[in-house]
Amino acid sequence: MSAGALNSGFTYVERVGPGDAGRTLLEHLVRRHTHSDVSTWMARVAAGEVDVDGAAARPDTPLRAGQRVTWRRPPWVEPAVPLEFAVVFEDAHLLAIDKPSGLPSVPAGGFLEHTALHLVRRTHPAAAPLHRLGRGTSGLLLFALSDRARRALAADWRTGRVRKVYRALAQGSPDRDEWSIDAPIGPIEHPRLGHVHARSAAGRPALSHVRVLERRADATLVEVRIETGRPHQIRIHLATSGHPLVGDPLYAAGGGLRKEPALPGAGGYLLHAHQLTFDHPDTRTRLELEARPPARLEPAAKG
Repeated sequence: MSAGALNSGFTYVERVGPGDAGRTLLEHLVRRHTHSDVSTWMARVAAGEVDVDGAAARPDTPLRAGQRVTWRRPPWVEPAVPLEFAVVFEDAHLLAIDKPSGLPSVPAGGFLEHTALHLVRRTHPAAAPLHRLGRGTSGLLLFALSDRARRALAADWRTGRVRKVYRALAQGSPDRDEWSIDAPIGPIEHPRLGHVHARSAAGRPALSHVRVLERRADATLVEVRIETGRPHQIRIHLATSGHPLVGDPLYAAGGGLRKEPALPGAGGYLLHAHQLTFDHPDTRTRLELEARPPARLEPAAKG
């Protein structure tokens, strides 16, 4: 786990869109950034952390479309997370790591330097993540190290040329050994965040294929292959089928939120990105990468 040292802070810059024109600076900040309340944003503006077009602004300053709002967030202590990872594959074009559970993939919320992207860029400054894993999800995380690799893999991802296989520990005992789930996924209301992704009739199409690997007394070990990459797709789809991940504090059976849902990054469940199969962006040879699952996601016969 990392020590609780201050990071270097960060400057957030955004343009005011037509829909926000006419609102005050305070209204804009509270509406766009629901992680902080009115009093917190007022204190930040009063401390000179926020400006509009480079000039000091008041909470009641009216905004115009096209203006630049800047928040200079001072250094803060990030939550402790695992900062060590193994390199699974590396060449001039690609880097694949085995991300530990608990380490965010990219900066968000209270995380900036305690993220896989920041750690990878210490040695590979041009690295660009080709996908994301949830904070509580372990396993294969792939980065492009060249523009050519980024463009080629992004195209292959869109056309389904990348095969993604996960391991998960699900509640209960399914009544079949294989099944597919195509429930759409989209934003729904969350009591603390405003919204979060879950099963939604108005959401985007999503498709997952599930196969039972081992039935246990208290849970079922499954393999999940996903053909789309919606946020929290496996967690939502297994919950939709009546078998949420063991220990998932966010999603309930049916694919909606639990009665008192945790934040999306809260851990406690076991989900591992086990295999990635794709065409190498330079040679176009087929690569299959694998990150060994944690012990609880291995069938008993394999130790």
